[in-house]
Parts: sequence; C-alpha cells; structure tokens
Amino acid sequence: MYYSKRIFFVFCGLLFLSCEDTKDNVPLEPFTIISVATGGGANALGTLTDSHTCAVLSNQKIKCWGGNSYGQLGLGDLNSRGDDLRDMGVNLPFVDIGTNHTAKSVAAGGLHTCAILDNDTVKCWGYNNYGQLGIENTDNKGDEAGEMGDNLPVINLGTGRTAKKLALGLWHSCAILDNDTVKCWGYNLTGELGQGDITFRGTFANSMGDNITPINLGTGRTAVSITSGPHHVCALLDNATVKCWGGNSTGQLGKENTVTIGNDPGEMGDSLTAVDIGAGRTALAIAAGGEGTEGHTCVIRDNGTLVCWGKNFNGQLGIGDVFDRGDGAGEMGAGLANVNLGTGRTPSTIAAGRSHSCAILDNSAIKCWGQNTYGQLGQGHTNHLGDNATEMGDNLTTIDLGTGYTATSMSLANHSCVALNTGRLKCWGNNFTSALGTGDRVDRGARTSEMGDNLDLVELGGVGVVLQ
Repeated sequence: MYYSKRIFFVFCGLLFLSCEDTKDNVPLEPFTIISVATGGGANALGTLTDSHTCAVLSNQKIKCWGGNSYGQLGLGDLNSRGDDLRDMGVNLPFVDIGTNHTAKSVAAGGLHTCAILDNDTVKCWGYNNYGQLGIENTDNKGDEAGEMGDNLPVINLGTGRTAKKLALGLWHSCAILDNDTVKCWGYNLTGELGQGDITFRGTFANSMGDNITPINLGTGRTAVSITSGPHHVCALLDNATVKCWGGNSTGQLGKENTVTIGNDPGEMGDSLTAVDIGAGRTALAIAAGGEGTEGHTCVIRDNGTLVCWGKNFNGQLGIGDVFDRGDGAGEMGAGLANVNLGTGRTPSTIAAGRSHSCAILDNSAIKCWGQNTYGQLGQGHTNHLGDNATEMGDNLTTIDLGTGYTATSMSLANHSCVALNTGRLKCWGNNFTSALGTGDRVDRGARTSEMGDNLDLVELGGVGVVLQ
C-alpha cells in the first residue's frame, strides 16, 4: 500500500486551530517575544481607566490584551481581552496593521498604542482626544469594525521621513526619525511636544508632517533614544547627555526646580542645558514614568551606576526615603544618590512605571522598588520598597521568575511584564483590566504563592505542524 505524508506549518492563531485540531496532535510551538509594551492612564476627565499590554511576536505580528475602552487593543471593538482564558492563546487575534505588513516594534501610551511597521512607517490606534494618534482629527481608532488594517492611516512624519523609535506618554506620542531628529504630537499644555507653545499637534488638518518642526535639541545634537512619562519627555543624545522637557511638577526634568519647559519660546535648543547627572558622567540608558502630572526619571550612567529623580512618594527613586529629587537646589549632580542594587551588582536595563521602577541586573536578575499596592514589585507582599534606608541593596531580593528563567527586557505601567530568556512572557501587578493576560482580573505578586513557578506564562498562541 502506498501513502504519502505532507507537512504543513500552520500559524494556529491565524487559522484558529489548536494543537488538538491537528490530525496527529503535534505540540504547539509557542510564539516568542520580540518586544513588549505596557500602557495605562486616564481619559479627558482625568478618570483612571484601562491598563493594557501589547507584544510583537516572533512572526512579527502584534497581539494586545487588557482594557479596551477606547480601542487601544486594535481589534475593532471595545471588549477587553485576557479576563477569560478563552480570550488568550490562539483565540487572541492579531492586530491588523495592513495587508502584507508586519511590525518591528510596539509602544503603549495612556490609552493608545503605536507600532513601527516593516517599512518604518507608524500607525497608531486607541484614544485620540488630543491628536495622539497623529491622524489630524480626534476620532478614536480601533474601537469599531473597519478602522484597522488598510483603513488605518499611516502617520505623516514629513517628506521622506520614517521612524526608528517610539515613546508614548499619557496623551502624546514621540518618534525618533530616520535622520535622528525627534517629533512629538498630541497633548501639549505642559510643553511635552517641545515646540515652545501649548498648541496640540495631530488634532486638525495640516498639523502633522512637514508642519511639525523637529524638536530643537541643541546645535548639532541628535537623539539616540527617547522615553516619556505621562507629561514629560527625555532624550538620550548623540553625545551621551540627557535633555528633558515638558511637565515638571515633581522635578522630573532634573533642573532643580518645578518649572515647565517647552511651553514657551526660547526654552529649547541650546537654551535647554543637559541634565546634570554628575561631574564627568554620561548616560547609557534612560527611562521615564509617572502618574497624572507627576513623574520620575532614571538614568544608567557610564560607570555602571543608576540614579533617579522626580517623584518619590512611594520610594520609586530607590534611595531610601520619600522626598522628591530634582525640584530643589543641590539635588542633582553630586547631590544624586546611587540606587543601591546590591553588592557587586550593576544595571543593564532600566524601566519606569507609574510609581515603581525596575532594573535588569548584570546577572539577568530583576529588582524592583517603589509602589507595591498591587504586587507590581513581585515580592509576594504589598509593602512599598525603597522608601526606607534598609530596603535597598542586598536587602532587596531579586524577583523569582521561576526555575531557569532570567530576564531579557521589560515594560512597566501599574503592572510589570518581562520577556524571558526562553522568549516567553510573564506579567504581574495590577490586573483590574486583565492586562496580565492570566484569564482573570486577579492581581499577581502580592502573595509568595503567586510568583516563581506558580506565575503562569502569558499564552499567545504559536506555530503547529499538521501531518497528513
């Protein structure tokens, strides 16, 4: 008797097949994570609403889950995802970003999401009350059928311009362009767009593209990386210095005052001096976070130390007290205290959330400090850490990610998500809008039984093999 066996590779998420749908019940090969982004914020009324999470997967497609009150998941409806296990895995749709298009990276803001596509263009969806989607109107996108895919406009970044990196705030969006300049659009009442005024961009016709002047970072200066808190923006420049602008109510700009920068003429360019992070010190990496009008900023310095400034009510600066830094004279430069990460430990990556901060260490372990109301520090309790002198250094334990797991990248909001050395994803912290993707709305990280091997991997589907 003659027979043949044909092998087909099936993207189970696309064909809605699970392992059990295949003839020979071949195990599913899970998608791995290229990048992860966490978001969450407030609407125009200032009401705290949804948190959500998005990831670019190994097939270069995007999946998003969590709160969806404004279409920030990009699925053509307002239904949250992740509060039922049937929402996740192969049942969680890919975000449609257009015919034959894939994603290079994804970024999450307060209630909106943006992606850099394979052709280096940018598309955004979700909440758009302030023009943060960059489509020259204030219509939300992704909350109704027919708004995504080829119907979702590409953002006009200017003639011939494409994007390299994104950073999203509460109600604004920023991009480093292919020529290493920076453009921002959306909300601007605290100067976060860096244009020397308080005019929103992206809300009306002819407010994007060549009509947005690149932010003046100073003579000859360009941007290497960019980060954003709710209402402030910081750029790591080509000379390894840092400049920050926007809201400054808690000293998050590091100027030893609380004066907003970027909302009046003459404040940017050479007039904006670099943040004093210490004599002779330069910056390797930056991260900004915060909640409402408040914010904090952290920098990894060239000597392997970490310093933070801005809001510190919950110890998110990691210096053993609750006093803000950067809002008063003598607090920057030599006045900045190093974050003590433990004997012999240095940071390789830094991330900032609403009111907490985390670092991936040189040994690929993670330590987090600051607010812990929802277990976002992953310590098995809800005590804030970093607000007392005895809580940092060797006394701050590394997060138990599970047997054999270490961290490669992370993103924070009111929850924490970490891409693991296996390419999979784990999340913990606030889960009120199912941003953890655990199939419920129960917070994780507040009890010891919830971390380590007991903390489930986020199921995002994968590739299977059908034998016929």
